[in-house]
Amino acid sequence: MIPRYSREKMERIWSPENRYQKWLDIEILACEAMTKMGLIPEASLKMIKEKAGFNVDRIDEIEKTTKHDVIAFLTSVTEKVGADGRFIHMGLTSSDILDTSLALLMQEAADILLADLEALLGVLKRRALEHKFTLMIGRSHGIHAEPITFGLKIALWYGEMQRNRDRLFRARESVSAGKIAGAVGTFSFIDPFVEEYVCAKLGLKPAPVSSQIVQRDRHAEFFCTLAIIASSLDKFAQEIRLLQRTEVREAEEYFSPGQKGSSAMPHKRNPVLSENLSGLARLMRSYAVAALEDIPLWHERDISHSSVERVICPDATILLDFMLSRFTGMVEKLVVYPERMLKNLQMTHGVIFSQMVLLKLIDKGLSREDAYAVVQRQAMRSWEEGRDFKSLLAEDEQAKNYLGSDELDAIFRTDNFLGKVNFIFNRVFGKE
Repeated sequence: MIPRYSREKMERIWSPENRYQKWLDIEILACEAMTKMGLIPEASLKMIKEKAGFNVDRIDEIEKTTKHDVIAFLTSVTEKVGADGRFIHMGLTSSDILDTSLALLMQEAADILLADLEALLGVLKRRALEHKFTLMIGRSHGIHAEPITFGLKIALWYGEMQRNRDRLFRARESVSAGKIAGAVGTFSFIDPFVEEYVCAKLGLKPAPVSSQIVQRDRHAEFFCTLAIIASSLDKFAQEIRLLQRTEVREAEEYFSPGQKGSSAMPHKRNPVLSENLSGLARLMRSYAVAALEDIPLWHERDISHSSVERVICPDATILLDFMLSRFTGMVEKLVVYPERMLKNLQMTHGVIFSQMVLLKLIDKGLSREDAYAVVQRQAMRSWEEGRDFKSLLAEDEQAKNYLGSDELDAIFRTDNFLGKVNFIFNRVFGKE
């Protein structure tokens, strides 16, 4: 059973307390590195570790004057440390702290999203196996094509979400880059050892080269990955919306006791959760565009990316956390109607077997062009007259020269479409 969604974990990541704690951790690690280099007295480091802290309200108060969040933070910390606070932030620039801490925050957010993906994959696998041989019509262009199974449809979703999980692992790695290289990345007043030490302690890799900031192509990759994941959810949700249409009604969202679908029409059961996901995916894609716009900054850095990231970092990760949780719950409770699937599959009077007839006629020696003409002629009659396709073929003067009644019976069996289902499932899920 999927636990009820809670946004508290993701929101905590982006809280001022967690953000400032990351800043403090980085500053203290930098002091440790400089102490190892003999730049800070051991006694001063000890005092910094014992007394360093911050107060969010005090930082806010100081920032009203400084108009600079990092300076406000450093002032608040120094007030607690006292004279030894002069060693904090030596040779560093604000972005050393901001970008290195952002990497840690994005790592934490990615870990929650990866756990969400694992939960969804588990539910998708269970429902795919449950409906492995639940026969339904496959559609291309919205038109009946050939039979598939509902399990294959969900297995397709599973495979896509596996790729999304892999993408997010790679994107997490991409943003896991720290930078302690000074004002324009030249290490003018700080030794590279400090960067190496801090990053190693935090589980980050130093950016091989940076300007004043870690370059934003890394972050754009992360947000584009989130947008791809959201777009996959949009795709799946749209499929549920299409299957829930009254004329189709092969699957639908769970409708709980007491739930209402319309203020005016008591009969309505609308795919509101799926529609909600499709709408949110549009918003997520806009965050990816915003992240891409952050890549081109002036010279070694301007601040235009900062305001964007203050919005999209918490919003996008919180939003995708919610979307994954919502869709997982939807799939777990999705109501499936195999009988309706079978009824819909049969509504086109057997024309879904047209390719099998075509291939059999070719196998019997008819040219592809002539075989196609025969099959299409009778398929169109079946569509237009509502007559049984197999019967029309049995009456066709050209077709019956090649296909007897026993052969037609063997062709018009839905089992013919299921022979490779196990093969596909083994490729997707591995052999059980």
